[in-house]
Amino acid sequence: MMNSIVLRWFGLELLFVLLWNSGFIGAEYGLPFSGPLSLLFWRYLILAGLLGTWLALRGRLNWPGRDAAVFTATVGILAHGVWLSCALVSLDMGVPAGIVALVTALQPLLTGALSGPVLGERTNAWQWLGLILGFCGVAIAVVARMSQDSTVGILAYLIPFGSVVAITIASLMQRHRERQHRESRLADDATLFYQSAATALALLIPAWLFEGFSTEWTLPFVATMGWLILVVSLGAYWAMWRLLVKHDATRVASLFYLSPPVTMLMAWAAFGDRLVVTDVIGLIVAGVGVVLVYRFGTSRGRVPMEAPR
Repeated sequence: MMNSIVLRWFGLELLFVLLWNSGFIGAEYGLPFSGPLSLLFWRYLILAGLLGTWLALRGRLNWPGRDAAVFTATVGILAHGVWLSCALVSLDMGVPAGIVALVTALQPLLTGALSGPVLGERTNAWQWLGLILGFCGVAIAVVARMSQDSTVGILAYLIPFGSVVAITIASLMQRHRERQHRESRLADDATLFYQSAATALALLIPAWLFEGFSTEWTLPFVATMGWLILVVSLGAYWAMWRLLVKHDATRVASLFYLSPPVTMLMAWAAFGDRLVVTDVIGLIVAGVGVVLVYRFGTSRGRVPMEAPR
């Protein structure tokens, strides 16, 4: 009942944007108490444990087969492990959350460029205009901040590009498999379980070697982990899955253009980060771009798509 009210009043798109971008803020809260790789290791280990217990209690903790397990694990490591590791390492090196959000918001252009030859999903001229306008909006919102930062090396700003590449590959892989093997698709909760387990396993050695699982299990850190696991890992990914069922990849990817200004607004509310005029202008321009993509998006002949799993 509550879910239907929220979705009717605010829209699934807004819910996704708010939940997704709260992950950047949650990471900033948690990083003072843990290394980035260790934080992600504990997050996905706990998430896998919760989902595994849920599936076991319902009698659905079954082996999906080697091919499905390998594919699901690969997509999960890309869409969760690589994507978030790059973002959190960059944050830990001192790059502001809004800048990290800017770089990861480049995904729509890459998705739009590749969805045609890889997925066969048509991106019309109005959608391209909206995508380009969205990029201009997020650029306006962060260029001023980047020009003022002389304390962080260029490598830190390049690392989030790994997030863009990883989640784009994962999205295209999943979409291609959906078209080829729709009858063998795993349920959402089972898929997230196998992805989380694979991500935790992939992070085990790096978190141990580079950080020694460095973690301070304080109350703020535990609360942050709870938010990242329940609200972001479960809530935001659930919203993204539902959106990708309703819309094509390009339209859903356009929502990532709202990440930088929304993240900056959240950082202002949470940490008192300074909000400048260009942040507001960027939000408006990016919003217009998203409206163009949604208003003139193609729906005829579109096949529903699932999110990275």
